[in-house]
Amino acid sequence: MPNLSQKGLSMPESPIRKLVPYATDAKRRGIHVYHLNIGQPDIPTPEHVLEAVRKNDIRVLSYSQSEGSPGHREKISRYYAEHGLDIRPEEIIITTGGSEALSFAFACITDPGDEIIIPEPFYANYNGFARANGTRIVPVTSHIEDGFALPPTGEIEKKIGRHTKALLICNPGNPTGYLYTREELEQIRDLVLRYDLYVIADEVYREFVYDGAEHVSIMSFPELKDHAILVDSVSKRYSMCGARIGYFVSKNRELMATALKFAQARLSPPSYAQIAAEAALDTPAAYFEEVNAEYKKRRDVLVNELQKIPDITVSSPKGAFYCIAGLPVADADDFAKWMLKDFEYHGKTVMVAPAAGFYASEGLGKNQVRIAYVLETPALIEAVEILKQGLSQYRKSR
Repeated sequence: MPNLSQKGLSMPESPIRKLVPYATDAKRRGIHVYHLNIGQPDIPTPEHVLEAVRKNDIRVLSYSQSEGSPGHREKISRYYAEHGLDIRPEEIIITTGGSEALSFAFACITDPGDEIIIPEPFYANYNGFARANGTRIVPVTSHIEDGFALPPTGEIEKKIGRHTKALLICNPGNPTGYLYTREELEQIRDLVLRYDLYVIADEVYREFVYDGAEHVSIMSFPELKDHAILVDSVSKRYSMCGARIGYFVSKNRELMATALKFAQARLSPPSYAQIAAEAALDTPAAYFEEVNAEYKKRRDVLVNELQKIPDITVSSPKGAFYCIAGLPVADADDFAKWMLKDFEYHGKTVMVAPAAGFYASEGLGKNQVRIAYVLETPALIEAVEILKQGLSQYRKSR
């Protein structure tokens, strides 16, 4: 049999999805599984988005332009203007999800062996995008004890070498929910300019910030116009993950011309999904006020309930809809599998995402899990109670 590529063989599993077969088997046994493992919101997609797809008069489902339809890019430009960002339509490429925007970024700025520095824990699929492009991720560790704040500038600076091409941040963070302050972003700006690097900012959760905090975009720093790459998406913002529409944004003309070549190679983003995404940009501000209030309520309930469990460590996230919890177990991966294979409480169990897969440093996050608070509060309360009962029984059995 022909050999597979080393790139393919070394492609990491998703810590978010790798336990799905265990959950599927639990459901076959009649056990209800609360999914806290994946950021799939249960908030309804705005009705006018669905109507735009239902009522379109397309007779031929044709290609769009490789950079996306002009009308769509005009509207996303106006959306950014409403958020204080001067981004022109020609500075936007519509992509097949934020994932493709990230892949374009890696492909445009790195050659095999080049490095990107990322605060860990980070969105696990960054590992996959890096592996596919021959890029090496260099982690700099943030810590649960300070809520996963940006590591000291000196720690980041120690990681910068001759192969370093960029810093990558997720703001607000997946999997931590951490929201970078303006001061932290200024530190990143200064490093990027000092060493002439790119900065990739994954801002797909920009609308979800709590407690009166402010989201500061990397694109708000005019001095970074040739350095900043914004990755964006409609998936979580409008609860339309299946649309697979994202945005690659930069003011660097040479970079945009390069990214367009990758966009042309994959022909065009999906046409029906662009109809939905363009309609989503008409969503009123009141929608986000309601959704933010709901997520804040869920966050408060989740953190409060988790803090009742002995020996759990958890901080209160300022954005997105995830948190990392440190559990009183040696191996959260084993615990997560056990919860699905061997445990049920009143016919129910819980699925979480082991957090080791969100770290690049070997051995970190072994006792941590990522929890997505995408369930209504009664379900969250019950899910945490099941987690509590499971932890108690697991620790006795081990």
